[in-house]
Amino acid sequence: MCRALAALAFVLSLGCAVPRSLPGDAYPGPYWVNPKTSAADQVAQWRQAGRSADAALMERISLRPQAEWPLPERVEQEVRDLTGAAALAGRVPVLVAYNIPHRDCDGLSQGGADDADEYRLWVDAFARGIGQRPAVVIVEPDAIAHLLGGCDAAPSEERLDLLAYAVGQLKRGPATKVYLDAGHSGWINDMDQLSQALREVGVGQADGFSLNVSAFQTNAASAEYGHRLSAELGGKHFVVDTSRNGNGPYSGADSWCNPPGRALGTPPTASTGDPLIDAYLWIKRPGHSDGTCRGGPAAGNWWPEYALELARAAKE
Repeated sequence: MCRALAALAFVLSLGCAVPRSLPGDAYPGPYWVNPKTSAADQVAQWRQAGRSADAALMERISLRPQAEWPLPERVEQEVRDLTGAAALAGRVPVLVAYNIPHRDCDGLSQGGADDADEYRLWVDAFARGIGQRPAVVIVEPDAIAHLLGGCDAAPSEERLDLLAYAVGQLKRGPATKVYLDAGHSGWINDMDQLSQALREVGVGQADGFSLNVSAFQTNAASAEYGHRLSAELGGKHFVVDTSRNGNGPYSGADSWCNPPGRALGTPPTASTGDPLIDAYLWIKRPGHSDGTCRGGPAAGNWWPEYALELARAAKE
């Protein structure tokens, strides 16, 4: 009862449990839309400032489901609040577990747990926060691909052990779906190497793997790559991040970091038309910076101008 009341209080603090949808949205689905996001705040600010056209464009982001990336320092309570609010709304939240030691191979999104013991405690807290409630969890974007691509900062056996631990703990939740991240179609070409690493960290116990997180590969490229990888893994399913792939990858320098001319991709949906693709998801939060390249703020920070560019270029 106390937990239910706490979840209800969280929903009320957000203002509403389920925001209105885009008029005529062809992509209804099971995933939760958090009504309190940077994009939603931006819509309100721009409407107040008389920027109604820009606010309407920004609703292409704010009224659609995006993944939640819980902060390490209060992960259990934050995950409990998010999953509780989603459950009360009758929807499923998408969460990202992103705290592996030497995260991002100490790049622009560096950080993560200080050591293996701290990481295991963090995973335990994450799993407790979900409890019995439904959730989709994307496990450690780029962690395997960085390891295979060469990340001297991360001890390989430790990282594989920690990923396996995360899968095992999270799958203890009876309504938790877990997808191990496998990079994207422009990264690791050796399917034998990639599939072996995924098997070592428990993809057999997971619901599948994720592709294209924070990347820009097209749906077609991701589907082709995913089908090949699935064949190596006995038919495992996968999900694809379509948050910014509407115009495909950028061909210039630093193509991964706030590239210009990109667009929102297919809105989140579980109706993919592909029996192996469980969902198209917005795992990267559109409009949140990749880093300080091209005049952006620090990695993960909200950048309204870039968000508006993505929304303006969107085809759906």
